Amino acid sequence: MDNEIQLISDDDGLAVIGRAADVERFLVAEGLSAKDLGPQRLKSFGSAGAAVAQAASEMAADSGRWVKLTPESAQLVKKYGLRESSKTGLSTGVVKGRKGQVGGFVEFAKAPRSLLTNPAVLANAARIMTQVAMQQTMDEITDYLAVIDAKVDDVLRAQKDAVLARMIGVGFVIEEAMTVREMRGGGDEVSWSKVQAAPAAIAETQAYALRQLDAIAEKMEKRTKIGDLAEAARDAETAVGEWLAVLARCFQLQDAVAVLELDRVGDTSPDELNGHRLGLKAARRDRLEHISRSTGRLVARMNDAAGTANAKVLLHPGKSPAVVRSRNQVATGVHDFHVRLGIESGPRPSEVRRWAEAAAEARDKAIETGAKGLDTARSLGSETLDRAGSVTGRLSSGIAERTRRRRGAAEGRVDED
Repeated sequence: MDNEIQLISDDDGLAVIGRAADVERFLVAEGLSAKDLGPQRLKSFGSAGAAVAQAASEMAADSGRWVKLTPESAQLVKKYGLRESSKTGLSTGVVKGRKGQVGGFVEFAKAPRSLLTNPAVLANAARIMTQVAMQQTMDEITDYLAVIDAKVDDVLRAQKDAVLARMIGVGFVIEEAMTVREMRGGGDEVSWSKVQAAPAAIAETQAYALRQLDAIAEKMEKRTKIGDLAEAARDAETAVGEWLAVLARCFQLQDAVAVLELDRVGDTSPDELNGHRLGLKAARRDRLEHISRSTGRLVARMNDAAGTANAKVLLHPGKSPAVVRSRNQVATGVHDFHVRLGIESGPRPSEVRRWAEAAAEARDKAIETGAKGLDTARSLGSETLDRAGSVTGRLSSGIAERTRRRRGAAEGRVDED
């Protein structure tokens, strides 16, 4: 039907499906930028069996776009009253445009043309939404690795551990499977047979990289001398960047395997698709939490080092600022890494406390302390002078009185003579 579009939302994104002109009009009206789902994904939304063939033929949809969920796009769920499914967690609805503009919400219960009234299609749509979100993260990680110019393969080759060496081959196999999937519009049994053992190698590599970050954090914690802190912080700048790159690659490959796995379960056990999808998302959240804890500890240790360095900048005017700069490099790298993986941002960079500023502060404190001492001395001095004056006055009076008495006595003796 003209001017009618389907909205499908989960906790990662929003899909907008309908005629190309209607979809575009809706996105422009809402001020949203979106990613094209492509004909293969669009076709997959209604590929849950012959039971929905009639509904598919009645639904006018030749365009599908996906919007990453943000606070702005999340408001559309409330704005249009999308209804959440307790089974899949998807929020769905239909909006109908009037006179070239999108408006008027239509409930699904009153919209039999919607493909999403079918439970099988709803589960399939949830799978696709999850896959699109994962592929979006994979693309962002690719951009991240390009920006930091990190050659993960070179980092891995430089290590002697056999677990890391296997990571290169696993990556090649997964990339090949994803290429085949893209070309044929879905996964296949042959590709899955090649990648199904990959998660173990990826998990081992991820664990190894996390241990390396934990070791760096422990090293920073044990250093107390500024010279040692400066050396450890400088070494951390390069090492942390490399291990973050390895972690990003691990996460990217794990998402790729999950995409292929969802294809496989959808083909072989469609009734279990939704439960399997929810399990994969829970496991993904656990990985993010584990990574967040490890990188958070590292940044906390770097923060402590920066605080120690700033406190001793007067004694170490060259090495103390270097520690803070290294901390900021590490913290910025962790922040960028978090953003790509969807982890909340960490603390802001620390300010380098300059020697002159510390010296001025020390001088001001000394002057303040000296001023207080001077005031005390003045107060004590005035009190002493007052006491001295009082004593002097009493002494002078006594001397004068004795002098008068002596003079009187002398004059008396003269008169008698």
